[in-house]
Amino acid sequence: MVNGVRLPKFDEAKDMLVSFITNFEAPPEGGRVYDQDVKKYVVMLQEIVDRKRLTFAMALDDLIHHGKDGAEELVREIEGNVQSYVELIYDMLDEMTRGMSISADSEIVPDPLDILQAQRVSQLAVSRAQAAGGVGGGDGADGADGNQLDPFPAVLSRRYQICLTPSALSKQLSIRGLKSEQIGTLVTIKGIVTRVNDVKPRLIALTYMCEACGFEIYQVLDKSTEYTPIEQCSSAMCKTNQQKGNLYPQTRGSRFEKFQEIRVQETPDQVPMGHIPRSMTVWLKGELTRTVTPGDVVTLSGSFLPKKVTGFEAMKSKLVARTFLEASAVTRHKKTYAEMELSEEMEQRIDEAADDPTVYDRLSQSIAPEIYGHDDVKKALLLLLTGAATRKLPDGMKIRGDVNVLLMGDPGVAKSQLLKHVASLVPRGIYTTGKGSSSVGLTAAVVRDPVTQEMTLEGGALVLADMGICCIDEFDKMDDGDRTAIHEVMEQQTVSIAKAGITTTLNARCAILAAANPVYGRYNRYFSPEKNINMPNALLSRFDLLFLILDLVDSDLDADLARHITFVHKHLKNPQARTAVKTFDKEFLKSYISQAKKLEPRVPVDLTSYIVEAYVSLRQQDADAAQADKRTHVMTARQLLSILRLSQALARLRFSTTVSEEDVDEAMRLVHMSKASLMDDDSQNKSPQDVTSQVYGLIRDYAAAREITRVKFGEVEPMVSKKGFSKEAFEATLNEYSELNVWMVNETRTHLDFVNQD
Repeated sequence: MVNGVRLPKFDEAKDMLVSFITNFEAPPEGGRVYDQDVKKYVVMLQEIVDRKRLTFAMALDDLIHHGKDGAEELVREIEGNVQSYVELIYDMLDEMTRGMSISADSEIVPDPLDILQAQRVSQLAVSRAQAAGGVGGGDGADGADGNQLDPFPAVLSRRYQICLTPSALSKQLSIRGLKSEQIGTLVTIKGIVTRVNDVKPRLIALTYMCEACGFEIYQVLDKSTEYTPIEQCSSAMCKTNQQKGNLYPQTRGSRFEKFQEIRVQETPDQVPMGHIPRSMTVWLKGELTRTVTPGDVVTLSGSFLPKKVTGFEAMKSKLVARTFLEASAVTRHKKTYAEMELSEEMEQRIDEAADDPTVYDRLSQSIAPEIYGHDDVKKALLLLLTGAATRKLPDGMKIRGDVNVLLMGDPGVAKSQLLKHVASLVPRGIYTTGKGSSSVGLTAAVVRDPVTQEMTLEGGALVLADMGICCIDEFDKMDDGDRTAIHEVMEQQTVSIAKAGITTTLNARCAILAAANPVYGRYNRYFSPEKNINMPNALLSRFDLLFLILDLVDSDLDADLARHITFVHKHLKNPQARTAVKTFDKEFLKSYISQAKKLEPRVPVDLTSYIVEAYVSLRQQDADAAQADKRTHVMTARQLLSILRLSQALARLRFSTTVSEEDVDEAMRLVHMSKASLMDDDSQNKSPQDVTSQVYGLIRDYAAAREITRVKFGEVEPMVSKKGFSKEAFEATLNEYSELNVWMVNETRTHLDFVNQD
């Protein structure tokens, strides 16, 4: 005990570690397959000796499971004083491997390091022989540097790297949770990689050559990026001859290691509301380099260390200490919902909900249930969360499966609230605003590396939202130059950069949910949709669905909205008693979507002709309306792909691997409703009587065009659905006009017959 602090007993720890490494039995990870449990770490050491392995991955949980007395206490000491114990383990492994021979089935071809080391040993033997015979005199018998019997640092011949994995005793921390008491300990953090520098050779042992005596002098460097060179030779010959030989660095005789510096930022769920995300520097060495890219969500384990500050940098920082993480283990997380682990109870709830025919409506109403109305918009957001599978063609071409949605509307219709709620539902949801984002902030920025002074890439919002959703509010407030930066992302889902000599392509496989106000602040119904939206058609065509949400005056709707808002404000919850659909909680919605996204529905061959005919019909209707100056947006092939994506998302929600005709009808209905919302009519404010009249007109025109008096439900119901009318409106029309004796519906409700009015 020193000042009340218990000092570690390294001799006892070394004996326990040697026993553990020698006797622990378990199947090796990532190695060969054995019929029974073998000595895991002995196999690792043999593979290191045979030069088949470059890392010694030691899990501290194995030390606890080894079952020796004091193992748990030793693990806590290792995690609390990691650097000292890493050096102890290195020395211990060097001793163990020095006495091991190469396997009989292994053949090692000497490399330049072997040849160089053999020359050093030969030179040392000659110098010792000369010193023993009195040549050169003095105290040179104890080595070239006169200080130790083995003058060669172990790092010169070491061909492996120790990677410690923390035990279950240590909990995962956030970057914000790292405090001064964690310095020097083994910690685990989780974050998003925002910047990745190039892999560089880092000097770990420098070799000097003396011009006077010809001996080599070695300098083992610490973990700083700068060092102070040795100026005078310390060999026995120079000391005996009282010479001050000049030293010259020998690059070929020095030892380098692969080194990469990355920047890790807090994940969105770790940042408190209203705070700026924190980040920290992480060093990757050896085989851990090139394991991450910008936008990856990773869990890092390593030593939390102070960063040495020297030179002019120390004058600037004064007494402020910098810290970094020297990683010993890197785990890349799976993207978005794929990593969610569900309990048996949750899986049972999902299976029960999937059998409910109203699950589609219940799931859509569960999105921001405190927001009144917007039924079709919430269904579109549900399909955006679910998405479709990305198609990869044999030639390498990709067809995106993510759904892009644009919400355009008057102020005060809860667009921003919907965006924030959707961002909170996704593990990798990024929320940003138009005025607060630039083109480089959305895509990628080129910054100067403070270590190497070279230009490096730092990922923007779209790169960080890879395999997630990027919500962009105030989309209309963005500059045109900044807005065009997302054109490539929305269709190709990549970010191409050619700046400052850096030419590369980053992944940005994310769905985009944007919200914007009309150009006049509120939608002006006296102008065309193009003048109100004021966005290029090249950008609008990349959105699968575009909804115009207007704040119209209607006494009944206004009363319902006011009652809803006051109830939420008073009780802080959704008034489910006022709604016919019972909603799900937020965690269930996340779990349901995570299960649905595992499926990849396909369009059956017998449904392709139906989709083709529907697309041709809708395109012809758009062309006719454009000629009549009622609409200028004509459906393109992108809208056909949108219908396919929406249909696959609907099939996912049913946990089906095949797209059905009902899925296609609902997808086309949403596309029609998104287009109808842009029309300069009062379709958003039509009464139920107007709806039934329009449905009746569709059925009447259908029968008149074919000169028939009997109409089958299976033929007209999909047609009515494509026009944007719900199933309830269809049923209401049937009942109303049956009472008026306009037609007669059979008992099985499969067809209707028009009554002769003559």
